[in-house]
Amino acid sequence: MKYTCSIAMGPLDQLVGIARTAEEVGFDSIALPDSLFFMETAAADYPYTPDGSRMWDENTPWVDPLIAAAAMGAVTSTLRFYTNVLKLGSRQPLLLARQVGSIANLTNNRFGLGIGIGWAPEEFEWCGVPYRRRGARVDEMIKVIRLVLGGGMVEFHGEFFDFDRLQMSPAPSQPVPIYVGGHTDVALKRAARVGDGWTSAMMTGAQLAETIGKLNSFRAEYRRADQPFEFQAVCIDKFGVDGHRELAEIGVTDNIVMPWVFDGLGFDAPLEKKQDSLKRFADTYIHSGWQDA
Repeated sequence: MKYTCSIAMGPLDQLVGIARTAEEVGFDSIALPDSLFFMETAAADYPYTPDGSRMWDENTPWVDPLIAAAAMGAVTSTLRFYTNVLKLGSRQPLLLARQVGSIANLTNNRFGLGIGIGWAPEEFEWCGVPYRRRGARVDEMIKVIRLVLGGGMVEFHGEFFDFDRLQMSPAPSQPVPIYVGGHTDVALKRAARVGDGWTSAMMTGAQLAETIGKLNSFRAEYRRADQPFEFQAVCIDKFGVDGHRELAEIGVTDNIVMPWVFDGLGFDAPLEKKQDSLKRFADTYIHSGWQDA
């Protein structure tokens, strides 16, 4: 099982230091969150908390995940980065493909695109994109991004996007993996149908086991069960070596963690304390040999 460190809601000036330490102690990846802006009044409930409230406020720090990947990638050589998840629905796919291709090239293929539709109507409408039919639009966006990043002269004529022959160079030398987020059956089917993996929000171990079972069933329906597939999980109730072993047994391939929170520290803890937490976590889980037992 891989280990990924999430940097959600932390001070921006700590990102480079966290990346360096995460690579030094053996983490596989950094998970990069996405939030466009904070609406004073939201038209919809946040879907990943029991009461629909947001876990952040107008002063919570966020950084564009693509810019963060470029900055952190510049000071590392093996650490991977993926968005967890980028709100695809409010973006323009050709512009995004240009950015993703640039990061993939600059990091020597150490970038993965984790995507979700987006939950807030304001993020669509205030960025000039209709909220209606967002799922179908995102499905077409994924096709556009994969097509353009594949290299060569391409064209696309769809319901939402239409362009004649164009080419973006250089294309990444390896395909950029696309990980699909979301907990609904519609999202899970999208992940099984077109994704290289699925990424979760906060879930219990039991919820993850049920969801991974569904995903595997959907992948079989789409005749993709034999293809490589990542199960990236944020688990809220499986801790310690035994808990991590349980996650591996139910099929989690990538455990997304925030070690300083496990140590009782806040999102805004000093960088040095977060680096100490990364080292302790690595000693306990990454280098302890439990996966070889």
